[in-house]
Amino acid sequence: MTRTGCTQAAPEPAGPARAGCIAPGRAGAGGPAARVRRWLWAACITLAAPWVQAIELSPVLTGLSSPVLATHAGDGSGRLFVVEQTGRVLVLRPGATSPGVFLDVSTRIAPGGERGLLGLAFHPQYATNGRLFVFYTRSGDGALTIAEYRASADPDLAEPTELPLLTIPHPGQSNHNGGMLAFGPDGMLYIGTGDGGGSNDPQNNAQNIEVLLGKILRLDVDQPDLVGGTRYSSPADNPYVGRAGRDEIHSTGWRNPWRFSFDRLTGQGWVADVGQGEREEIDSPLLLGGNYGWRVYEGTRCTGLDSALCIPANFVAPLLEYTHVSGRCSVTGGYVYRGSRNALPAGTYVFADFCTGEVFGWNGVTQSLLLASGQNVSGFGEDESGELYVVGLGGTVSRIVPPADCTLSLSPRRASFGAAGGSGSVTVTAPPGCVWTASSDKPWLTLAGGTGGIGTGVQDYVVVPYGGRLPRRSATLTVGGQAFRVTQSR
Repeated sequence: MTRTGCTQAAPEPAGPARAGCIAPGRAGAGGPAARVRRWLWAACITLAAPWVQAIELSPVLTGLSSPVLATHAGDGSGRLFVVEQTGRVLVLRPGATSPGVFLDVSTRIAPGGERGLLGLAFHPQYATNGRLFVFYTRSGDGALTIAEYRASADPDLAEPTELPLLTIPHPGQSNHNGGMLAFGPDGMLYIGTGDGGGSNDPQNNAQNIEVLLGKILRLDVDQPDLVGGTRYSSPADNPYVGRAGRDEIHSTGWRNPWRFSFDRLTGQGWVADVGQGEREEIDSPLLLGGNYGWRVYEGTRCTGLDSALCIPANFVAPLLEYTHVSGRCSVTGGYVYRGSRNALPAGTYVFADFCTGEVFGWNGVTQSLLLASGQNVSGFGEDESGELYVVGLGGTVSRIVPPADCTLSLSPRRASFGAAGGSGSVTVTAPPGCVWTASSDKPWLTLAGGTGGIGTGVQDYVVVPYGGRLPRRSATLTVGGQAFRVTQSR
């Protein structure tokens, strides 16, 4: 990401931008060990999609110093932690209106531009082991530094002692540091690094398996390498363990992965990789051993830097990409929505463009504009309950909420069935852009035709046959927070 204080500077020059569109990558046969997909061009889907103004932002914090991430500790406390690029981690307790300082590493970092404190991840067993990890650029030489800290006796204050985990040289340039840390569903720590900076990856770091720049790394922080003398080990199934290449590497071909995440329900990985002059891309799934193309490809475009290598079957295609039309310039990755407040349909992946402040959603089929925020969106956040936050570099953290006028009504409100069961539908009347989801509290009352919608629509359901002993049973469909009652006689 070419940023100044994480603000977007002029993108590096490249060929002329094409019409603004989204092109989904498609799966295809071929390539090594089913780890690659062919690029099969699909029709572009315009960004001016159906969900315009489908969300609103509810301010949570203001007046921060260049925030870039919000997250949680997974310890049941409900606290929100905010990473400031200038070197502090803030903690906000539920119900509080102002945060405290949880950790301050400002004296350790090289600040400015894309440098600073960039990432934070809590160990999956943080509630019992108190371990947390940060990613920052080191004072003096700008080296990428991943370090461990521990919780103190005060739950809202970390111990100041640093335990270095991994240091990656980053000479020559100050940009393209990456900066994301996250524990995957396998319990391993994933780390995203940029290609080292400069236009066109001049050292070709992203394709060099002997360096850790331009990669996503995967470490086991619970098993130190006693032979190698590191406080981590590389999982045995990492692609270069026991062969040429760095053992820590999970996947290659990244330019500057500015935020990745794992779907808390499915475990699927989602990566936003910042482009150069033409294409911004979203990559999913995150494949062990995958090569995601840079600098051979920028999105699905052959850069011409290594023209002989432009063989689509040898690389993993982006799921989505968009061009630098209408001021768009730099993608900021987010999360898959799994909250319970109906802010979005469950399973929607949310991301943004840093320059325009547009927040987008992908529902597996359609790319949609959710909101023009007017902010430089430097990051997103997810709390313990799965609600999502938009982080603005100007100093704000806001929760994603449905529109204030999102008042729903159901028709009918109840239905009765005989023992044979059957199917039915509920009409949902809602304002345009109002997002609603549906769920059932009993296994014999199931949803059909989807689990929610936007605006006025219909929710279908199925009632299975009943052969029980009680004269009657009942269940409830909750649709957009409203109750639809179903009874069934024996």
